[in-house]
Amino acid sequence: MGLIVIAIGIAVILCTYSSSSTYGTISDVKKTASELQLICHLDKQKAFYYDAVKDANYFSFFVTDSKGQECKVVFIGTEPQDFERSEQIVLTGQMVGDQFHASKILMKCPSKYTQNKV
Repeated sequence: MGLIVIAIGIAVILCTYSSSSTYGTISDVKKTASELQLICHLDKQKAFYYDAVKDANYFSFFVTDSKGQECKVVFIGTEPQDFERSEQIVLTGQMVGDQFHASKILMKCPSKYTQNKV
């Protein structure tokens, strides 16, 4: 009975460890086939692409990581609300060719609750 409990515990730990992703840069993401989290900034100089009429589940944009490397990101989903206002973005996904395919987007937007100093 004790061995079964230990085996279940080990299985839970391995499943949790294998499903967790780690943070990396664009160069790290290019080197691995596993899913990573990419902390980056939105490149507002380049245009976003989202056409709800043509394909409502395709959104692409460009980001720059902390080392200054740039990458095109493809997200299968709709453009998040107030996306262009984001200061920092955390993307979860992996590289497919020379594009980062994001499965999740977490935006770090400026707080609308901060008070303006007079």
